[in-house]
Amino acid sequence: MYLMLLAFAFPVEAQDAQALRARHAALRAELADNPFGRPLYVESSENHGEHKGAIYAVIDQPFKRVGEALRRSAQWCDVLILQANVKNCESSSGGGGALSIFIARKPTDLAERAYRVDFRYEVPAANADYLHVALNAPEGPVGTTDYRIRLEAAPLDQNRTFLHLAYSYTLGGAARMGMQVYLKSSGRDKVGFSVVDRAPDRRPVYVGGARGVVERNAMRYYLAVESYLGTLDGPAEERMEKRLRAFHAALERYPRQLHELELAEYLDIKRRDASRVLQARR
Repeated sequence: MYLMLLAFAFPVEAQDAQALRARHAALRAELADNPFGRPLYVESSENHGEHKGAIYAVIDQPFKRVGEALRRSAQWCDVLILQANVKNCESSSGGGGALSIFIARKPTDLAERAYRVDFRYEVPAANADYLHVALNAPEGPVGTTDYRIRLEAAPLDQNRTFLHLAYSYTLGGAARMGMQVYLKSSGRDKVGFSVVDRAPDRRPVYVGGARGVVERNAMRYYLAVESYLGTLDGPAEERMEKRLRAFHAALERYPRQLHELELAEYLDIKRRDASRVLQARR
């Protein structure tokens, strides 16, 4: 993630392992030297109401493990429920076709007040060297449309995998007005991750506005995936607690952008939310 002066059009999904690895090669310099201190790159764009954020990262996980862990919709419920404002997640029986999440305006809101988002869940590719998962919803929360999450993965070697997570939505008239109100009030001082300038003392100036919003959300989704993958070992009944703690710790690495709740409050809320997912699954 480096200096980004203007919004730009994203490359389309790679569609195969060779194209995704070519993207890795094109980002080699950015992945090797960045403010994150690890191989991770963030980009975003805003164009005529369409907002896109994307994360590219190298993770120390074998591709086979990644592919097996992120192929089914029920597994994505275990990922998505980590988000502070996701109150429940339901996947279609058998793990394919549909996935619904229930998103609250605030993490402390009751589950009954959450907005339901129905995704079409697809796996366009699940090969020995390439995974592509797509979640598409015609309508999202607070008036958004074309709400989409994409994940691509390809092996770099026996122990490392290259991930691409893309998140996007479109704002219509009412939703655009709501975004403007948010950016002038509680979201006024919030920022994303892309560096758009340098202050006189050389400190980075981060992107704000709607691009800052989409970058923060894309990073939250990526960190949820990363936390899920990092806690697959151990007894099944202990994994959710480990994921919750790992995800909160991941958010706190970027407090200016992603701090929301203290650990105790987050755990108290999310333990109840996670129990809904388990009950629905049973």
